[in-house]
Amino acid sequence: MRFRSPRRAVQALAALGTALALAAGGPAAPARAATPLLPDLNITGTYVTGVSSGGFMATQLQVAYSGTFDGAGIVAAGPYDCGQGHVIEFVTCDLGLGVGDLERQAEDWASEGRIDPVANLRGKPVYTYHGSLDPVVNPLVSRAGVDFYEHFGADVTYHDRDPAGHSWPTPDGVVPCALTLPPFLNNCHDDPEREMLTAWLGGVDPRNTGAPEGTLTHFDQNAYAPGGSARALSMDSTGQLYVPPSCAAGAPCTLVVALHGCLSAQQLLGTAFAEKGNIDTYADTNHLVVLYPQAVSSVWPVNPQGCWDWFGYTGSDYAVKSARQMTAVVAMVHALGA
Repeated sequence: MRFRSPRRAVQALAALGTALALAAGGPAAPARAATPLLPDLNITGTYVTGVSSGGFMATQLQVAYSGTFDGAGIVAAGPYDCGQGHVIEFVTCDLGLGVGDLERQAEDWASEGRIDPVANLRGKPVYTYHGSLDPVVNPLVSRAGVDFYEHFGADVTYHDRDPAGHSWPTPDGVVPCALTLPPFLNNCHDDPEREMLTAWLGGVDPRNTGAPEGTLTHFDQNAYAPGGSARALSMDSTGQLYVPPSCAAGAPCTLVVALHGCLSAQQLLGTAFAEKGNIDTYADTNHLVVLYPQAVSSVWPVNPQGCWDWFGYTGSDYAVKSARQMTAVVAMVHALGA
């Protein structure tokens, strides 16, 4: 694969991350007394989505835990275990591997029990989005992710027609479509979230364009982290959860796990992803609960941009079921009742 100056893109984003961290007053999250645990809800289906590093992590979660997740939404990312443990080349996946190698690796790991059976992927809905002006993830990488899922029989919807930068596209976005700038919430004058939810659920009611009906709260991520310390995994001490009134009252609801990208966690952007990402708006009208786990920048593990681990900074098992970040997220999913 050949790519358009990916290292320049990484260097630019790294410099931007340093500036944002300094502007935000450092990495420490605001102190919150007695942060609650997650509630036990009536969850009847579970899906995962994410952008950039969160998109790669969404792929990892859905492939490794295909018995848990009913579908995935992959934005500005690529195939399962694309990083192959190489921190320097993690953006390009330029490791001399074809998607066939990644497919065979997944099959081997499934046969060894390191991930769930790949047969679980057959027929499951996968929505993939890639902007044609993305300076970080090349179209070939995104296409390889589509090929990976199609190889295992997933039902893939591929949206690659927008002139979007490296971002989460949303009709509530505050960044012009073509740019790659914080908060990475771009408005391309369409509604990919509706497309994604329709691909998953077969249809959705119109979104809530008024005041939010549900409640966005913080919860204690330490309670779900292996060893009891989210920070040791480069995860923040708190995550975010959006629950509409119907779901809080016990109605059957679908869970959506939404993973931010690099430089986009609450550490720098607060609740922007939840408030502008256009999933909560559909949650109000379609009985959805939205879980927003939070990564955080850290010196050790080496994660200065607050990315999710899809290239091995937490250890060599980052892409299989024993991966500590994925274990933490799945523990949150189960705590919610899935």
